[in-house]
Amino acid sequence: MDYKILVADDEQTITRAIAYGLKREGFVVETAADGEEALRKTESFRPHVLVMDVMMPRLTGFEVCRKLEDRKNLGILLLTVKNDIVDKIVGLELGADDYMTKPFDLRELIARVRALCRRLDKTGNGEESAVLTIGELSLHPEQRLVSLRGAALNLTPKEFDLLALLLSNLKRAFSREELLDLVWGMEYAGGTRTVDIHVQRLRTKLGEPYQHVLQTVYGIGYKAVGEVPCG
Repeated sequence: MDYKILVADDEQTITRAIAYGLKREGFVVETAADGEEALRKTESFRPHVLVMDVMMPRLTGFEVCRKLEDRKNLGILLLTVKNDIVDKIVGLELGADDYMTKPFDLRELIARVRALCRRLDKTGNGEESAVLTIGELSLHPEQRLVSLRGAALNLTPKEFDLLALLLSNLKRAFSREELLDLVWGMEYAGGTRTVDIHVQRLRTKLGEPYQHVLQTVYGIGYKAVGEVPCG
């Protein structure tokens, strides 16, 4: 599969270096020099992964995240010159899947892009083929689709992976560290706060009463239950 990557950064030297490295690894790459161009090209080019600087002219990376309407099959890797936990939390709350601080190792960036692509490419391998259903909530692993009351939910790749893992292992309590490893992978440098943010986002999107399918196991982490709790 020819994965498409969009690289958005107003520093041309960085954009060219990333694009060159990705193309050498067989990716199809396009670039953008500001936030508005990144938003337009995301909608027209339909990349599998968007590698995007946070601080760009016209629209910041955060603003692009807010304006993206369809995140179902798009992984986002944010780049920043800051090493600020607040920036990381903001990015994750807006749906980013990963985060790297400049300066970065190009080999590590390519490895993280590959990891995002692998998590998007789960069709046709015979894994997790059964539809998972709880009441009017259904998760279709091969289509990477979640529907609630017949309407599709717009989940980010990591939100989908997290929900699929929990629903595939009903009543099993996972620690935050386990979830971070199983969903984000060993290469992810973020902390366990990432897991909390994504669970909060999933609960918001599921709404009442389905948000209660995802339960906090105090002192440990999270689990999913196979029925819709009342109230």
